[in-house]
Amino acid sequence: MPNTKTYLSDDRTPPQSQIGASLESLAHTIHERRNAGDESYTHRLLTGDIDTLLKKVAEEAHEATLAAKDVVYNEGDDAQVNHLRYEAADVVYHLMVLLERCGIGLDEFAAELNTRMTKEEIEERGGVVLLKPEYVNRGNHVEK
Repeated sequence: MPNTKTYLSDDRTPPQSQIGASLESLAHTIHERRNAGDESYTHRLLTGDIDTLLKKVAEEAHEATLAAKDVVYNEGDDAQVNHLRYEAADVVYHLMVLLERCGIGLDEFAAELNTRMTKEEIEERGGVVLLKPEYVNRGNHVEK
């Protein structure tokens, strides 16, 4: 079923998924903002008090959960779905700013996600970036 909420900026054939290119572009922009002036909101998040950024991540995640409840309780009302998509984008943006601030690149983050795949999923996809063994099982993550 075609998505009626999106459109193409030109007549080229789009890749199957836009998410990779979108996240890479956003990560690049966030990285570049580190050298911007204080007029840049992203720059202030990257260089200012860490608690300001952490509060924004938590705030945006909370807003996304409330928006998701609205979607469920309103049975997928378009306005509520649009609001959830907006809040989810805010969560991703602020999380990516946090990752940049902490020195975690997009490829490293992808490797963390990919490390959680089963061996069968990894074999099926092929060419999957993974974390080196010495970086797996950090924190509370336990390999299954």
